[in-house]
Amino acid sequence: MYWTTASKRIALSALIFLAFFSVTLYSGQARALDAQEGKRIEYLIASVEGLTGATFVRNGTEYDGKQAGSHLRMKLKKAGGRVRSAEEFITLCASKSYLSGKPYLIVFSDGKTVPSAEFFQKKLQEYRPSIK
Repeated sequence: MYWTTASKRIALSALIFLAFFSVTLYSGQARALDAQEGKRIEYLIASVEGLTGATFVRNGTEYDGKQAGSHLRMKLKKAGGRVRSAEEFITLCASKSYLSGKPYLIVFSDGKTVPSAEFFQKKLQEYRPSIK
């Protein structure tokens, strides 16, 4: 196959576009979540993973804390650079189903049920980073 001047220009333009897009996408995600916010989010996920006798309800199905944590980490990963703070994590990942729009619930062992957004907001208020 012989490359014409026009096809060379098109191929070069496509490569430049892809290189620029890749660098822009990578740099946007890299600075999207700073270390402190990452720690706050991990604290929130760990708080649901550590619940004993409670269930995390997603779209009418109950999950244990470990399954809930795994799901929330997956949603955080998929959200990418859109989540830049613990508050955005609660709003975008930990409050409701993206597909159905139904709110996530936490059912405690005593039967008390709270929306997960309320649970995570309370946990966020309790968060105190360890000073090292």
